[in-house]
Amino acid sequence: MKRALIAGGGGFIGGHLAAGLLREGIHVRVADVKPLEQWYQRFADAENIVADLKHPEACQAACRDVDEVYNLAADMGGMGFIENNKALCMLSVLINTHLLQAALEHHVGRYFFASSACVYNVNKQNAGGFVTLAEDDAYPAMPEDGYGWEKLFSERMCLHFREDFGLQTRIARFNNVYGPYGAWRGGRERAPAAMCRKVIEAKETGKHAIEIWGDGSQTRSFTYVTDCVRGVIDVARSEILEPINLSAPSVASINELVDALEQIAGIKLERQYKLDAPQGVQGMNSDTSKMRQYLGWEPSTPLRDGLAETYRWIHAEYLKGSG
Repeated sequence: MKRALIAGGGGFIGGHLAAGLLREGIHVRVADVKPLEQWYQRFADAENIVADLKHPEACQAACRDVDEVYNLAADMGGMGFIENNKALCMLSVLINTHLLQAALEHHVGRYFFASSACVYNVNKQNAGGFVTLAEDDAYPAMPEDGYGWEKLFSERMCLHFREDFGLQTRIARFNNVYGPYGAWRGGRERAPAAMCRKVIEAKETGKHAIEIWGDGSQTRSFTYVTDCVRGVIDVARSEILEPINLSAPSVASINELVDALEQIAGIKLERQYKLDAPQGVQGMNSDTSKMRQYLGWEPSTPLRDGLAETYRWIHAEYLKGSG
């Protein structure tokens, strides 16, 4: 039986990836620093380990006797968290470095690293107008401070471990992955989950207003989590040697995100724009042509459909907490 390690498997995407690999009949070892009761999803038929993978001995134990490593482990969250916790975000470089060393020593067949669209040059994303970012646009390097620099450096580590030591590393750059079973409050949630929560709170409390960070014109590609998981598995097992965008091709502004959620919730809200709040770059939109070229598909879940599923799950969780 093939054996896979998911580092950060107690997190949002990691939980969905664990479910996907288990459906394939793979023995899944899930490692995460959070206590088990804080994992977003847990599976009785997986090998669940609580471990701090910033430490080399933890990585050695986690990589023992596995065929594939999926490194999704990172200290991160939404834009508010990223902008206010740059050092914490950069410390994730220890996880990738020690996992690479352990994977090499234990002769792991494939090593997947989850990177981010935050590696892209922020000057290109703030230049005005509509900008679509291809993989080469990460250079000249000027990524998102903290989190983006860690991801870009870790990409280089993966590439050089393949070039120098023969470890078969693969890299995909995520862009605003969303869906059920993720953070939706507490400061680490991404924009789609945060907006779902705000719309639900407005509807349930009768206070029909919503706070939006920035002026709402910021554009993003939003990738539904099941599309992301399919892409992770395909990229990990492919012969793609360069970092590749794993992102939905469609683009929406934050205002359009709120429009869709108002329709889903059946409500109209007063919009209160907080212009001094963290809001990231003006546009973060990924070119998916290489994904289509190499894999023959691209994420296709319509934003409206993915948001409806996410809204339903968060609404149910909200009612549990308020009941």
